Amino acid sequence: MVEQSDRAPLLDWEEIPPPDPNQAAQPPPEPQRDEGTAAAGKTSHPSGRRTPTCIASGTGWSRSSCTVTSTNPITAVPTAVTYSPSRNITAVVVSRDKPSGCGFGRPEPVGTDRSYPFPGITARDQWEEKDQIVAVFVVTFDTRSGNMVEWCLPHDIDLDGVEFKSMASGSHRITSDFIYFRKGNYFGLACFANMPVENELERGARMKSVGILSPSYTLLYRYMHFLENQVRHQLQCPGQYSPLEAFYEDKKAVLPPTGNGLVTSCPTWTVVSINRCMHPEMKITHPAGCMSQFIQFFGEQIMVLWKFVLLRKRLLIFSPPPIGVVCYRVYCCCCLANVSIPGIGVSVPELRPFFYINIADISALETELSYVACTTEKIFEDKKELYDVYIDNQNVKTHRSHLQPLLRLNAADKEKYRKLSEQRQMLLYSQEVDEDCSANEEDLFILFFMELNNRIFQTLSEVAGSSDPTITADHMRAMGLDPQGDRSFLEDLLEVYGIDITLVIDNLCCS
Repeated sequence: MVEQSDRAPLLDWEEIPPPDPNQAAQPPPEPQRDEGTAAAGKTSHPSGRRTPTCIASGTGWSRSSCTVTSTNPITAVPTAVTYSPSRNITAVVVSRDKPSGCGFGRPEPVGTDRSYPFPGITARDQWEEKDQIVAVFVVTFDTRSGNMVEWCLPHDIDLDGVEFKSMASGSHRITSDFIYFRKGNYFGLACFANMPVENELERGARMKSVGILSPSYTLLYRYMHFLENQVRHQLQCPGQYSPLEAFYEDKKAVLPPTGNGLVTSCPTWTVVSINRCMHPEMKITHPAGCMSQFIQFFGEQIMVLWKFVLLRKRLLIFSPPPIGVVCYRVYCCCCLANVSIPGIGVSVPELRPFFYINIADISALETELSYVACTTEKIFEDKKELYDVYIDNQNVKTHRSHLQPLLRLNAADKEKYRKLSEQRQMLLYSQEVDEDCSANEEDLFILFFMELNNRIFQTLSEVAGSSDPTITADHMRAMGLDPQGDRSFLEDLLEVYGIDITLVIDNLCCS
């Protein structure tokens, strides 16, 4: 039996991995039944994508048994996975009968038929999940001209500013890095390398970046290894572009007709058509794991960041190079705001991941209402009109006086973080002792905060629709909030999302 890969057929630009002598001889493992969930059809199929099949209206979670219907030859099997900041809530997801990798895929709220991935979503929206490379380029540092685009395909594409986005300020002090960034309606990934040379013209160092542009950042990870190898190749053999040419010919985008051949919107993930408060999965290549590193780096401060992103504030993360791992922190911050309840967030600014930015992006940031970005340029700290929250290392600060109370952790924040840490330790224990790889930290992290957000907005929606639209201290506690410490946060939340509710705490009233 040959497992079908999601990679393209091997071409000149692809590296052929060394064969595994044991892989061909080993048949795929038989699914094991879990006695506790046998009736629900739980299996231990590892899968690369998680797919919830039934989402209870208004909660984003399955509350009862559900029937999975799929016309795909690959069998869909419901799998129970429990993550919750407050209680045991079981989300029913689909594990595909595909013996490749561990974990399960991201939620797909519409449809289960993979022959037509998202029934009910337009072809234009589904198009973005395919391999769509709109440009490939090589950027070099010239001692006389500075950063410049050395080569690109197609030759007529507008890459103005990419020479600075793909080679972060301060990169001359490091040997290698990778950078996610945005260029207009596209997202980019570039790999940078710095090689010492005995050449007076180049002042002892040759620096280049090789990168690509795509309408979506979700699949850029596939080409990280290729780009890393190509930037080393360009350093050692400048001007040899044939592998990049072959790569572009294989992966170049067939853009939807818009009159000018360009994408006119900024697509992220197919679910954006249904709910603008969900962010797409970004495959992780950092050896420690994106979410694990994020949790360990910020600790309890994650709860502060969570409030700011839920309020759609402008967050800017500063860090000296390397900037690659900081781009992952941008992604993790966006995941804190995931909400799966239909209709929530339609009227609020879209939280846009900008990833790496520099001074050339100042004019673009001036018009943004909500974003998360990172930079290596300290000058941004003085440009307070461009951001609401500035994050330097683990230091989270804001110059907005009305946001100052949100910087203080309260008892409810610490309790939520304790539960997140507890569930994370249980997951790590099950992976080590039981060798259970059906879930990972990214899944736990995303589902934890999505359930937390769902619970808050579900409660607010129910109260707003009741005969007495008043939030009490009991409601606050039920949402996992501190009746006193989270008062200003909830007031801002009601205003941002346009929810008409009266807040009553300790006989103090404000509408």
